[in-house]
Amino acid sequence: MKKLSDRLNRLAPSATLVMSQKSAEMKAQGIDVINLSVGEPDFNTPDHIKAEAHRAIDENYSRYSPVPGYADLREAIAAKLKNENGLDYTPQEIMVSNGAKQGVCNTVMALVDEGEEVVIPAPYWVSYPQMAKLAGGVPVIVNAGFEQDFKITARQLEAAITPKTRLLILCSPSNPTGSVYSKEELKALADVILSHEDLYVLADEIYEHINYVGHHESIAQFPGMKERAIIVNGVSKAYAMTGWRIGYIAAPEWIVKGCNKLQGQYTSGPCSLSQRAALAAYTLDQQCVEVMRQAFERRRDLIVKLAKEIPGLEVNVPQGAFYLFPKCSSFYGKHSDKGTTISNSTDLALYLLDEAHVATVGGDAFGDPECFRMSYATSDENIIEAMRRIKEALAKLH
Repeated sequence: MKKLSDRLNRLAPSATLVMSQKSAEMKAQGIDVINLSVGEPDFNTPDHIKAEAHRAIDENYSRYSPVPGYADLREAIAAKLKNENGLDYTPQEIMVSNGAKQGVCNTVMALVDEGEEVVIPAPYWVSYPQMAKLAGGVPVIVNAGFEQDFKITARQLEAAITPKTRLLILCSPSNPTGSVYSKEELKALADVILSHEDLYVLADEIYEHINYVGHHESIAQFPGMKERAIIVNGVSKAYAMTGWRIGYIAAPEWIVKGCNKLQGQYTSGPCSLSQRAALAAYTLDQQCVEVMRQAFERRRDLIVKLAKEIPGLEVNVPQGAFYLFPKCSSFYGKHSDKGTTISNSTDLALYLLDEAHVATVGGDAFGDPECFRMSYATSDENIIEAMRRIKEALAKLH
């Protein structure tokens, strides 16, 4: 009998990867598709980081690495957390994984038991609810729509908590919205967490450096929160190192030990060469981070300006990451000349791919059916042309 496990059948495929694949197939047919669906910097990894990877090859870093990552890399991450975030972690409270994504999944699998609840603000990154399900947990979705800049309040968090609540997953700066929680907003959420014993927060801070409001704020900074927070971060977004697959968690040592046990059974230590490159990223010149951040800020301003010129779209101004998440529900119920009806944001994304040859992702996948996501991690020329095509395609709906 050809039967996949119930565990796997509970999961949905990643919508972002599905759209990316569709656009790649169209490109292979010679169609000029502009891909705004993928959350990946379009920059190359900085040369000084690549040079250290070359050196690591020459120095024969070709053997298994320790499961939690090389000691010197964990020391460098501890130094980064101290210098940039004012947080005190020992290398024993840090674990390196195969991308921040594995860090998130390790944490959920290590903390959440069958039937326990994971509070996930919506809009959310597509994988959070699926990871909760994978662990046997129950995703509890708390809606934070366009009107509240896609951020949940302390009151909403309190209302969502039950005796079964184990974990809150918080992403700031946010994928898919670009929203950033202020220090005051984080303090209010921290107060709620601290008032509930055995409640933890997974703080996904992978977009920390792609931030247009100044200094990044971590929820782990408040008294008592270091014992309740699991910070997830990595080199993918800030250093344009998505393919190198290096992320980390910083957490209480007992949680790190649990994740270490888990990772030891299903992947072992991360790639040795990638870890040497990540060490260079954290310890050498940081100017590259600011150069890329400035480029993303310029592109943010450009895409916001152009999106606001499209009738029917409602646009907020994202404060971080490299996504725009405009409200598009005014187009629902409209029809294309080919007879397609736009019933939801996924329909709209498919229409834009088919009609305008621009790949975006429907907000349904992110838990907000009124919006859709565009990544502006691409050139100014691509942004200008993509928005021209989108404006033209949406104007044809009637």
